Amino acid sequence: MRCAVLDDYQGVSLAMVDWSVLSGQVEVTVHREHFATEDEVAEALRDQEIVVIMRERTPFPASLFARLPSLRLLITSGMRNASIDLTAAASAGVTVCGTGSTSEAPVELTWALILGLARHIVTENTALRANGPWQSTVGTLLAGKTLGLIGFGKIGVKVARVARAFGMDVVAWSQNLTADRTSAEDVRLAASKEELLASSDVVSVHVVLSERTRGLLDADALKAMKPSALLVNTSRAAIVDQQAMVTALREGWIAGAAADVFETEPLPADDVLRTVPNFLATPHLGYVTDANYSIYFREAVEDIQAFLAGAPIRTL
Repeated sequence: MRCAVLDDYQGVSLAMVDWSVLSGQVEVTVHREHFATEDEVAEALRDQEIVVIMRERTPFPASLFARLPSLRLLITSGMRNASIDLTAAASAGVTVCGTGSTSEAPVELTWALILGLARHIVTENTALRANGPWQSTVGTLLAGKTLGLIGFGKIGVKVARVARAFGMDVVAWSQNLTADRTSAEDVRLAASKEELLASSDVVSVHVVLSERTRGLLDADALKAMKPSALLVNTSRAAIVDQQAMVTALREGWIAGAAADVFETEPLPADDVLRTVPNFLATPHLGYVTDANYSIYFREAVEDIQAFLAGAPIRTL
């Protein structure tokens, strides 16, 4: 059978784990480049029976399944992928499987972004390398400040624990969050989104994108934040109104923002976010670590083996 691995930007998928267990059964082709259109994806995968994708880098809507009659097995990293039309997959006779993952990776990147913003790391590093001014910024001390968490799942809980180690107060809010859950972590439950935004020095987003959370942080929400506050989004771009965030940064509603997620990925060359002031950006690196990649590709191989044996595992 023919298998395609998509969006292996770093070219590491075949080196991370042992694919030789599939020798004689599966021929693997790796695509490092991102296919920007559905036509490109359909052309590249037209004869592939197995496809391995990385998170939501390449969407699989119903229209794409209809163009891939040879496809039998689709594997995604993680056990949830909103960009796959599971109903269409089932109708097309395609088995969809996932893999495990670790929540520590996005927690660590969240803190890298918070600290990068608070201490102006990129600005100072760039100046130092360019023989520019020796110290041009004044950092923000996190100890004694308040971290507001929009969402308090397994990632939000771990982000809160790090905040406590920094000596920060932590407040959390989401639509269904209860005081029993937050008090167990020495975190205060905000009475409302507005209360959290108004009282927090750093706001970090950790809710899942859904119709309820799309545009959750709009212009009114950003205006409710302190002018000195920092906003960090490592969840999904659409949770924060992107144009409102640009305006907030340009007009000084907030002091800075950081994001690891964007509505179009890779980010277009002419996107305004590449030039907006006080914005720290990383190219969706939240889950991109040696540990996560090892899990993803090892379990992708296991998923293929199980499928070939007629007993699929980790099905979505």
